[in-house]
Amino acid sequence: MDNESDLWTLYQICSNGTYLGMLSNRRDSTTGTQEDGRAKSAERKPMWIVLKVLSGSFQSFSENLRIHGVISEATIDIGSHHTHIIIVGSELEITREGGMPNYDRDLLKESFSNSKKINSGLIVVENDDILVFEVTQHGMRNISSFSMRGGGKRYSDTTEIRKNFFVKVAKECMLIFNNQIPLIICGPGLARESFEKNLRNLGAKNECLNAPTSIGGRSAANEVLAEGLADNLIGKNALIEQIRTIEEGLKRISMGGNVCFGIDEIYEASNLGAVEKLVIKASLLREGDIEDNRAWAIIVNIISESKGIVIQSSEDHDAGQQLTSFGGAIALLRWKLS
Repeated sequence: MDNESDLWTLYQICSNGTYLGMLSNRRDSTTGTQEDGRAKSAERKPMWIVLKVLSGSFQSFSENLRIHGVISEATIDIGSHHTHIIIVGSELEITREGGMPNYDRDLLKESFSNSKKINSGLIVVENDDILVFEVTQHGMRNISSFSMRGGGKRYSDTTEIRKNFFVKVAKECMLIFNNQIPLIICGPGLARESFEKNLRNLGAKNECLNAPTSIGGRSAANEVLAEGLADNLIGKNALIEQIRTIEEGLKRISMGGNVCFGIDEIYEASNLGAVEKLVIKASLLREGDIEDNRAWAIIVNIISESKGIVIQSSEDHDAGQQLTSFGGAIALLRWKLS
């Protein structure tokens, strides 16, 4: 596990019945003081434990993933329940009888190709408010927000007040993002340029991109990612591809273009070879109704066979939430269905 995005990927592919092995610790009841018990004084022994996965628990942008299952391989307690706590840096092995479905393999390939890419900082600067986000491969995390109390409006000269405000926030940002993390500084006015100067004056060495936006707040962050304003800095990013495809789908829906949504319509379009690109919630392929999961798996395979592109999206960004409101999947079509 190289980063938090790897934890997200592992959570997606660890479906019921997957076997996951890693070095863990287990209390040895033979060393305790209670017969047939597991006294706290019992010695915890490190050992390689393989679980048949039953469930997982993962909070977006958290630092650990919990995978619960039944022990299928270990020196003790075969058949007992156990939980692996997986963090960045953990090494593990995953197997599945019959192999992995193609959509899991695709998600793994994407994870491997992005493993060396680092996250970015995104800072939305307005005169009186600054928002700080972290952009990962699968989400946009709201880290902090700062506001100049009262905006300094009750004072005749706000220049010095605003300067002190920018310096204070710049110092906080330098604590959050080290010099190796690229920064996107954006906003609707010229305050973003003053803020970058404060960062430089304080000694920040980060690679920076200063991007003007037509709006402020969280919408400015979405605009930067959707409109490609930060492509030169971020490069190819899984999150950006998700956002742009969803935005294009929503645009086509509003204009009555070559697009469809809903499992029945997408299935029909896929059988006709009409799907150019499908963006689908990753969880939709793996959670909920088993029959729907199988149906979506069939659709994904048909689209791949007809040279279509399948993008598995997270829900940890605004566009991902919009995708949910359309049933979790939108298909961009090669031609308009009658």
